[in-house]
Amino acid sequence: MTTPAAPQQPPQFVPLTELKLTPEIKEAINGALANRTPVMVAYVDEEGQPSLSFRGSTQAYSDTQLAIWARNPEGGLQRALAKNNRISLFYRDPEKRMTLQFKGKGHIESDQATRDKVYNSAPEPERNADREMKGLALIVDLHQVDGVMPGVRVQMRP
Repeated sequence: MTTPAAPQQPPQFVPLTELKLTPEIKEAINGALANRTPVMVAYVDEEGQPSLSFRGSTQAYSDTQLAIWARNPEGGLQRALAKNNRISLFYRDPEKRMTLQFKGKGHIESDQATRDKVYNSAPEPERNADREMKGLALIVDLHQVDGVMPGVRVQMRP
């Protein structure tokens, strides 16, 4: 007769912490495309319809910001931000048991140094899809990060 497996303990609840992306979170986001767990972005389009899209160029830009190289400068996400700059991003890696939801406000950054940094930090397949660098650098200023990482719940606020 086999002994039943012990029930898996739920992740610990942690108090709200200051919003500061950890090295583990940055590594997960920066490696998402290569890991085949690309980040999904949610926004409200120009007609007020919620919209979702995968963004393989999503990256940690700072301790409190994410960035996306948006290859199509005429894309729906960029147009939508003019009306409503609120944006959510979702990351899920089932093998690592990591789920993260990011909420913030996005804006297009036209400064060439920022454009260069976001483009050059994007994964190679994303850069190869826009070799002429016609896209836009989207910066997301985060105001909330929630989720689960192995053994811990994540609840970050500024």
